[in-house]
Amino acid sequence: MITCSSKYTWFEIPRHDPPKRPALQRAHDFREIYNLYDEDTVREQASRCIQCGMPFCTVGCPLQNRIPEWIRLAAEGEFLEASAISCSTSNLPEICSRLCPQERLCEGMCTLNTHADPVPIGAIERYINEYAFAHGAVDAYPVMPNGKRVAVVGSGPAGIACADELAKLGYAVTVFESLPIAGGLLVNGIPSFKIEKNLVERRLEVMRRRGVVFRTQVAVGHDISLGELLHEFDALFLGMGAQRPKPLGAPGEDLSGVHHALPFLIQKNVGAVSNLPDVDVEGRRVVVVGGGDTAMDCLRTALRSGARDAICVYRRDLANMPGSRKEYHNALEEGATFLFLTNPLAVEGNAEGHVTQLRCIRMELGAPDSSGRRSPRKVPGSEFVIPADIVLVAYGFDPEPLPEDADWRSIAVNDWGGVVVDENLMTSRPKVFSGGDQVRGANLVAYAVKDGRRAARGIHRHLTKQSR
Repeated sequence: MITCSSKYTWFEIPRHDPPKRPALQRAHDFREIYNLYDEDTVREQASRCIQCGMPFCTVGCPLQNRIPEWIRLAAEGEFLEASAISCSTSNLPEICSRLCPQERLCEGMCTLNTHADPVPIGAIERYINEYAFAHGAVDAYPVMPNGKRVAVVGSGPAGIACADELAKLGYAVTVFESLPIAGGLLVNGIPSFKIEKNLVERRLEVMRRRGVVFRTQVAVGHDISLGELLHEFDALFLGMGAQRPKPLGAPGEDLSGVHHALPFLIQKNVGAVSNLPDVDVEGRRVVVVGGGDTAMDCLRTALRSGARDAICVYRRDLANMPGSRKEYHNALEEGATFLFLTNPLAVEGNAEGHVTQLRCIRMELGAPDSSGRRSPRKVPGSEFVIPADIVLVAYGFDPEPLPEDADWRSIAVNDWGGVVVDENLMTSRPKVFSGGDQVRGANLVAYAVKDGRRAARGIHRHLTKQSR
């Protein structure tokens, strides 16, 4: 095996991605599709890192993970030490390594991109942290209590990170989750072929050993009021996320057979536990509208659930599609079809009010919009129809509106419903903090973890200052 002692390892050893189960096999189950490297391969791949003077990979990571340090240790076979450094900046490294679009973040910034394929940072991060779990090196114990209590609303990545960091500081933390199973969308919304549910539960169990309490099926604002929480706890973190779907905005969107993406994914993920009606796609033609990762999840879930066809309709081209390229290629391999530069005009149905087809129009790309992406525009006279039995709308999500009572109205929100926060992530209501998708809108897991950690520091500063 070539080791990291060779300065030309990046050239002598090509990049090898982790082994992936064959598409024909994996498209019939919901198990994860990627396997781990073996020890020799992970060391070889880690040795491709040139330990450059300016680690752009760290710059590209929302958490500023100390990537070159743990990659060097992985190359040397010091996997437990590598995992410890990985965990020092991330509360969910084994989860981020599975869900982050590394090609747009750390790997996209790797210096090797100018000469070769980048270091497979995500796969190495996954290996070292699974190694640590397998060797009993991921454990937690309660620390000396500091006498303060904090409530965290929402058990997704932001809530998990905030609760975990606060527990390390001696706070008594209670996490409230409205759904029956803790873990937020990591469990309830993201399909198991991307991350199996037992992996999230394993992380939550580490937090329980640290002293964090999880209370499920408690809807804050309904089952317990904001005033009650602020009376019982010294501070509050809102991490309810962004789960309000953006509408299709086309005639016929109220027809039977048109569904929003998230309820579909939740029902397929947790079944009867979700209390959501089943969307039966077996043998049916499924059209998914949108081009993000949620659209990819819908396509791949529909195929695993027996759909006859799974077609993605997206108004821009592949280069401008926001979804992960890795997930796009996985969906293609598993049988999904993509219609780029296509925009829906109307959903059309039969006399019984059920979807029969989606009327669309071809698009072309014009000048860049305010985000820098080229704006799509309609091609006159290019209308056509796509036969459809089920239409899944995956246009993205906005934060759920806060409850209407006076207590909640004291928390300022912006014009699209995101909670407004200061530099410490405190809201306009003292003692109430927020972060993740609740503030940013739907975004990456890594940004939610970043906000949860940052909010924990803000809460600690606020309560420490108050106690002086």
